[in-house]
Amino acid sequence: MPFVTVSDGAQIFYKDWGAGRPVVLSHGWPLHSDSWEAQAYFLADNGYRVIAHDRRGHGRSTQTWHGNEMDTYADDLAAVLDALDLREATLVGFSTGGGEVARYVGRHGTGRVAQVVLVSAVPPFMLKTDDNPGGVPVEVFDGIRAGSLADRSQLYKDLADGPFFGNNRPGTTVSQGIRDVFWLQSMAAGHRNAYECIAAFSATDFRPDLDAIDVPTLVIHGDDDQVVPFEVGGKASAARIKGAQLKVYPGAPHGITDTHKQQLGDDLLAFLKEYNA
Repeated sequence: MPFVTVSDGAQIFYKDWGAGRPVVLSHGWPLHSDSWEAQAYFLADNGYRVIAHDRRGHGRSTQTWHGNEMDTYADDLAAVLDALDLREATLVGFSTGGGEVARYVGRHGTGRVAQVVLVSAVPPFMLKTDDNPGGVPVEVFDGIRAGSLADRSQLYKDLADGPFFGNNRPGTTVSQGIRDVFWLQSMAAGHRNAYECIAAFSATDFRPDLDAIDVPTLVIHGDDDQVVPFEVGGKASAARIKGAQLKVYPGAPHGITDTHKQQLGDDLLAFLKEYNA
C-alpha cells in the first residue's frame, strides 16, 4: 500500500486514483479516506487525479501517540502534497478535514493550490467563547469525549443512527449499510487519536487560516446539519473568505458525502471546471 513517511516517522496512507489535475480529499472525524469513495470515483472517472489520505491515527495510517492536533495534521497534508509533487491542486475538506485544509493554507500557503472546497466543514471556529458567542457550548464536546471514553463503539453507532446523517428526522431513512460503514471506519481510528481529535476539530480557531485563503473557494453546507450547525460553519466561513461561493443544501444533514452523493459530485465537478490555469 502507498504511504508517505513524515518527519516524526509516522506513515500516512493515501489512495491515488485517475489522471489529470489533482484533487486532494481530506476526511472527517473519526473516519478515513474510504468515506470519500463516491466522490473519488466520480471525479477520477471525469478526468481528475484524486488523492485521498488517512489522517494520522485514522484508518491505515500510523496510530501515533502525539500529533493529534491541527498543526500536525496540516503538516502531514503538506508532506503528502510535497511527496507527490502536486501542483494546481484543489483541496477539498469535509468536516474535520475542512479544518485540516484551512490550517494547511494558514501554515503552508497556496503555492501548490488552485482551489479550496469546504464541505460541512468545522471552520471558522466551533467552540462558544467570549469572542465567538454563537459557537457550540463546550459541554457538547465534553459529552462526546465522555462517550468516547465510556463506550466509543456505541457513540459511533448513535452518531450514525442519529444526527450525522439526519436519520433522527421524521421521514428520513438512511440505509443500514451506510450507517454500518460509518461505524466500521470509526472503529479503525486509534482510541487516543480519535479522542484527542475531538479537541482538534472543536477548539481550534481557524479564523486566521480562512483569512489567508487567496484562491477561489467553494463552501457547501446543509442547513439542517446537526453536527456542525450551518450558522456556525458554512455560513460563517463563506462570509469570512474573500470571494467565496456558498452552496446551501436545503434540509441536508452533516454527512452529505453519503446522503447527497450525486449532488455533491456534480457541484464539485462544476467548480473544478471553473479553473483556468
